[in-house]
Amino acid sequence: MLDELRVENLLLIDRAELRLAPGLNIVTGETGAGKSVLAHALDLLLGARARPGIVRPGAGEAYVEGVFGLTAALRESAARYLPQDAEELVLARRVGADGRTRAFIGGRAATLAELHDIASLALTFHGQHEHQRLASAGEQLALLDGYLGAEQATRLGACAAAYATSSDARRRVRELEALAAERDRELELLEHELAEIDELALEAGEHDQLLAARERLRSIGELRVAAAGAGQALDGADEDAGAADALAGAAAALALPGGADGELAGLAARAQALAIECRELASDVRAFGESLEAAVRIDRGPLAGGEATLDGVEERLAAVERLARKHGGSDALAAAREGIAGRVGELRGAASALAGAEEDAARADAALAERAAELRAARHKGARRLGGDVRERLAQLAMEQASFAVELSEAAPGPRGADSVEFMLAANPGVPAGPVRDIASGGELARVMLAVTSAAGASAGGTLVFDEVDAGIGGKTARAVGELLRDLARQRQVICVTHLAQIASLGERHFALVKDTGERTAVTTVSELTGGDVVGELVRMLGADEGDAAARRHARDLLRAA
Repeated sequence: MLDELRVENLLLIDRAELRLAPGLNIVTGETGAGKSVLAHALDLLLGARARPGIVRPGAGEAYVEGVFGLTAALRESAARYLPQDAEELVLARRVGADGRTRAFIGGRAATLAELHDIASLALTFHGQHEHQRLASAGEQLALLDGYLGAEQATRLGACAAAYATSSDARRRVRELEALAAERDRELELLEHELAEIDELALEAGEHDQLLAARERLRSIGELRVAAAGAGQALDGADEDAGAADALAGAAAALALPGGADGELAGLAARAQALAIECRELASDVRAFGESLEAAVRIDRGPLAGGEATLDGVEERLAAVERLARKHGGSDALAAAREGIAGRVGELRGAASALAGAEEDAARADAALAERAAELRAARHKGARRLGGDVRERLAQLAMEQASFAVELSEAAPGPRGADSVEFMLAANPGVPAGPVRDIASGGELARVMLAVTSAAGASAGGTLVFDEVDAGIGGKTARAVGELLRDLARQRQVICVTHLAQIASLGERHFALVKDTGERTAVTTVSELTGGDVVGELVRMLGADEGDAAARRHARDLLRAA
């Protein structure tokens, strides 16, 4: 409940402080005194846009502050703004002369959205044109759910959670589906690269063997020429003598003197040994040349176990080096294969992830449908009861012949279920019922709004503010409106800005606004009325002079009847 309301520099109001009662609080005043300004102050606490020029002329800013008793919902919602031992919640709004505004919760700066979210738990504002909201299907659904009380609020919370889960699951499916085409293209490319590497089957050390084999096979001709030339030089060819013959001749010449000299004999022996070694070397060189073939043996890879030709080696090397260039070298092929295989696994897993996401989404949709069905069942039962309660209240508001019903139809699933609500009204007998938004006049809409609000609002909490909801009515209907407001105030705090004495007389606490135009800038003061002051204000509202005895009797009669 709203315990105190403070207003400073808000248009005509210099400074005002209202200490409100738990029941029906009445606010009255002459036309132009600023009743709507006071109502706007409450609207500002709900985060509403500040009206242009709302700051009192000459002031730097306007200030509105509301002190609320802490309910469990308010304490939970505003927990981060409050000390643990807090007993009240202060909401405030500053509006600068330049139009800039600031919001405060528990003395700490907050956004307007945060202020609205918290204030809306404590305060519901019905302005002069606020009954037009009754034409909104969303507002009608909210009123029906409010009528169903705390259990429906729990069901709504469960449905909102289920909708969030379903939305997240469906968003995940859409994301995976959007990636599917791109994923398939990447997977096709990577699988091709993986097949290339696997088909190549390069073994460790094979590349180096192939390079050595190619070098040798490319040099066979030169090796043969070298071996032949060396063989001729060592052992001679045709009629030409070679180095071996020369060494043999040298050995024979040194042996002619016989054993005449021991040193010479040693030289002869060395020459003979060199001649023999030279002939053996010549034999080995010829054998090497004769062994040179146009093929080599390789023991790694697909060429292993046979005679590899230069063409075969070149072809194999071309395949190896093509993939080596593509993946950063032959030594990097194994690591590249591992990386590609890992990515292929991820992409194949992504395909299964889509299937899993679709299963998750289907389960979430089923859970949402179940929560929506629970809401629908409760709404069908509540719609009949609400229709009956509203009809009773409409009868009190001089619409005895009116019929009223709450119709439900299916809608797309959302956080509030899968229902659409339509309030149907027939204001007069014999007239077909139709949607309230289409057939109700302004006065009828206001009374329907009050009837629905009083029926649905009794099960909710927080303060209800009515700004001249009685516009356009009078007489017995005005008294009926007042009694309905009073009945509602037995369960919820109500603040009513009114111009009708029949309603004002029913208030538990009465505040009057008086405008003083004696100063250069008009000033409105707000006072709490008691005793005779209340009578005097009712006389004024009845349109009589202060000294009118009949009017004073009528005012006192109204108070006694209350």
